Amino acid sequence: MTKRKLQHFAETAAFKNFIQLSFEELKDGFYLKGKWCRDFFNNSNPLVLELGCGKGEYTVGLAQLNPDKNYIGIDIKGARMWRGAKTAHELGISNVGFLRTQINLIANFFAEDEVSELWITFPDPYPKASKERKRLTSPWFLEMYKKILVSGGIIHLKTDNSVFFDYTLDVIKENGYRLIYSTKDLYNSGNIEEVIQIQTFYENMFLKIGIPICYLKFKLS
Repeated sequence: MTKRKLQHFAETAAFKNFIQLSFEELKDGFYLKGKWCRDFFNNSNPLVLELGCGKGEYTVGLAQLNPDKNYIGIDIKGARMWRGAKTAHELGISNVGFLRTQINLIANFFAEDEVSELWITFPDPYPKASKERKRLTSPWFLEMYKKILVSGGIIHLKTDNSVFFDYTLDVIKENGYRLIYSTKDLYNSGNIEEVIQIQTFYENMFLKIGIPICYLKFKLS
């Protein structure tokens, strides 16, 4: 591990907005499960997760735009999330937090009906058929999200990969989920203010080289 990464890990350990647990600590149950808004954010506002948040710029941006909602960025790469956690800490943004864990473990951290929305921003598309279960919009993951989402909870997907986008549309149709909106060219599809106001690092990169951004919004119930 590089010296810079070690410094970042040391900093995040001191941030109140950053949580990471060992498997041993998780064995006895997570103390904030079902209590995030009350005990972590000290309010009763809706809870929104960004899965695979990377550097956390989207999580922080959403929190700034919507002070009446609570946001948690989730990723396994703690060194990346350091940037978002540090920005939120320095700006005193109180409605944002970061959780370092694997996404397939989130049911251990959130209770039934605890989450109002999910954002999935530029995930690994895992193009090989043998890796389908790892796709964050696979039926396996969607069933897991259903356990923590409120009835009618919304899922947003942004991706540059049109094949992955089409795959997700097929999953939605085949499982009887409710598609609210979809486009293969977000920035030429009219004014979707919240969705276009914030751009991730990867989104900026794709737009600069002319790759259109796909977006869809759907419900599992």
